[in-house]
Amino acid sequence: MLESLICPQTGGPLTYNVAEQELVSKSAHLAYPIREGIPIMLVSEARDIE
Repeated sequence: MLESLICPQTGGPLTYNVAEQELVSKSAHLAYPIREGIPIMLVSEARDIE
């Protein structure tokens, strides 16, 4: 399923961070949370990453 998801801000690919349970957009410097198995693909819910 990860292959079909893209970053809503940039349209770029996402990587899965198992330890943090997040989908990471390196191009947007954002991490989207996964809650109860559901990815929350809202920029307002994402956290900034360096």
